[in-house]
Amino acid sequence: MQRLSVGLLTLAAGLLLGAQSARAEWPEKPIRFVVPYPPGGGTDIVARALGKKMAESLGQPVIIENRGGASTIIGTEVVARAEGDGYTIGLVTDSHAMNPFFFSQKLPYDSVKDFSPVSQIVFVPFVLVANPKAQISTVPELIAAAKANPGKITYASIGNGTPHYLAMEWVKALAGIELTHVPYKGVAPALADVVGGQVDVMFTGLSSGVPLVRAGRLKGLAVSGEQRSGVAPEIPTVAEAALKDFSFMTWYGVLAPASTPPDIVDRLSKEIRKAVESPELKAQFVKLGLEGAPSTPAEFGQFLQRESARYQHIIKLTGAKGE
Repeated sequence: MQRLSVGLLTLAAGLLLGAQSARAEWPEKPIRFVVPYPPGGGTDIVARALGKKMAESLGQPVIIENRGGASTIIGTEVVARAEGDGYTIGLVTDSHAMNPFFFSQKLPYDSVKDFSPVSQIVFVPFVLVANPKAQISTVPELIAAAKANPGKITYASIGNGTPHYLAMEWVKALAGIELTHVPYKGVAPALADVVGGQVDVMFTGLSSGVPLVRAGRLKGLAVSGEQRSGVAPEIPTVAEAALKDFSFMTWYGVLAPASTPPDIVDRLSKEIRKAVESPELKAQFVKLGLEGAPSTPAEFGQFLQRESARYQHIIKLTGAKGE
């Protein structure tokens, strides 16, 4: 019996060492990075820049897989259902914290239990832009036009339950105005229609909106953060322009399936920090108006809890509901 016990202990120790050795060799193949948005928007730009830098360090390709739609639910479910082997990670934004409170129907995953927080990537200030033909150049002009013509001013978003949508719903609630929502499946098609004049206004990331403002194709009404952006210091904040209680910053982060081993989650987190703090990405993010914000898995988990509480409050305030 004693020999049998020793043999079992030896076998267990061998299996444990074998598993640790296998994970020590991670990654041995490409990593899938699921982005729950279509190509062309700010999330896609950041994911591809981050993935490229991580691949250089890890020695394996990081392959971007765009799975847009349903307010990020489609792509996020892909991550939740993936094998927790360290070879699937997913980008998330505010929508991840927002969706459980926004939609009345149950999500196809548990936003907390089905994921392992890895790291935040960046904070993303929005810019409120308008088509020049709308003859709206400031937030007060937008409010005045909306009050004079209730429901006739249109705004684009990348779908119900997204930060772009909720930011404008909050403006509506604070200003006491009515605007008509026009949802799209991604930033690129939404911006294309604002530029084309089919829709009047939109909140979008600085990286996608400011270049169009610089080119004279859109009007920059305001930025969404507490302070003006160094990328476009001439554009006031929404609070500065008209609505003193408004401050809205979206963010991007990375999650892994819940069953991903903690040591791989930690390694991924460290690789993200290394990439975000690299001179190349720092310079690129500054040009895009993004603020690098890498974090540990524990810090990102705590941040997600705070964001969930914040969005629950905003959704209750605005009465926003999923369709």
